[in-house]
Amino acid sequence: MAKTWTNCEGLTRRDGLKLGLGGLIAGGLSGALGARRVHASDSAIPKRRHSQADACILVWQDGGPSHYETFDPKPDAPVEIRGSYQPIATKTPGIQFAEPMKKLAAISDDLAIVRSIRHDQGNHGAGNHYMMTGAPPRIPVGCGAFVSFHPSLGSVVSQQIGAPHGIPAYFSLPRMSRSGGPNFLGSKYAPFVVPDSPNSSSFQVRDVTIPSALTEQRFASRQEIRKHIDTMMRFNDASVADPALAVDEFYQQSMQIISSKEAQAAFDIHQESDSVRDAYGRDTFGQQALLARRLVGAGVPFVTLYHGGWDHHTDIFKSLDSKLPPFESTIAALVSDLKQQGMLERTLVVVLGEFGRTPKINDRGGRDHWSNAMSVMFAGGQTPGGQVVGATDRQGYAAVQRVLSPENFVSTIYQKLGIDPGQVMYTAEGRPTHLVSDATPIEELMG
Repeated sequence: MAKTWTNCEGLTRRDGLKLGLGGLIAGGLSGALGARRVHASDSAIPKRRHSQADACILVWQDGGPSHYETFDPKPDAPVEIRGSYQPIATKTPGIQFAEPMKKLAAISDDLAIVRSIRHDQGNHGAGNHYMMTGAPPRIPVGCGAFVSFHPSLGSVVSQQIGAPHGIPAYFSLPRMSRSGGPNFLGSKYAPFVVPDSPNSSSFQVRDVTIPSALTEQRFASRQEIRKHIDTMMRFNDASVADPALAVDEFYQQSMQIISSKEAQAAFDIHQESDSVRDAYGRDTFGQQALLARRLVGAGVPFVTLYHGGWDHHTDIFKSLDSKLPPFESTIAALVSDLKQQGMLERTLVVVLGEFGRTPKINDRGGRDHWSNAMSVMFAGGQTPGGQVVGATDRQGYAAVQRVLSPENFVSTIYQKLGIDPGQVMYTAEGRPTHLVSDATPIEELMG
């Protein structure tokens, strides 16, 4: 059984479902069938600008990874700050990573590390929202909150770019992050969630195959019956919104993906050779990363890889000793495979969490929440590699050089994908809102 990760509030995915959010904002194509579609007019979508990338794979380290133990080691700090790991040299002269990051250090010439993003939202709910949307929460938000005050990166990309062959444009594996939903864009742009492990020999994506009890002929017959039913008038009062329209929308998407050979091929991870699957790691996260590569290869523009368990308030080094090596090995394999496939130039890979960790190791051997400093890894999408952007102070307390915000981070992703981060969008009620209030991207990453 796969491990269930919790954060410091003890909140699990099951708790989120108890809040009634699961069916509304995320799930398989059938997961939101009961949701009533309310979103801004698609006719307002601006033309896509010149892009540096066709797709983004965003790796979300839920809980907040330590910058000290990954990309921003502080060897000259006191031991209670620098921790147990030694810095190691990377392929790029003058750049060091933390000791467990050996495989990423070996391909540092393909990576850009931003060490100077900071914000003022030091709990999981608010930090997640800020980094996933580029918009700070409008009201105080607790650690365990599932909040959505603004559309997420993936939902905006889904609305403005789309995907071919009937494939959903936004995937999240194996779950949606708490602020990864569409907000006023509507359930049409919620992520397609693949909850099952691709590492299983019986792996099959739900909702994308004809039920085994039906022959193709019987399935086609049922579709024909439905078409006839759909011609009937459901409501006599034209002023009443028809809740079945949202059902129709998801039904049509389901039919498209079931009948799409390209979609079926993208999901068939068993087509990959054993050597490729071994390189990614024969575990759930490794095979999810490989599936993400297959999805962007099929034309999906945005995939979130959710990886939990980074909220290390206790025994951080004991946990990271087992957690970091397979994780960073998978990330290195993903970047290297994309490069070998000729896809890295047009695929942006981003690795981050909601914030960093406190400078001083606490009395439980862990590090607590710290939003004054964090590290974010970029690769691909014409991002110049072999560089570090910004810096924290000598002991890692705060970003002090080239200080950047979540708005700059989100604007960078949008601009690379050819989406104008400064555009004004409209809610269903007609209220105008900037996609990003500060639409300035991180210039060093723009190539």
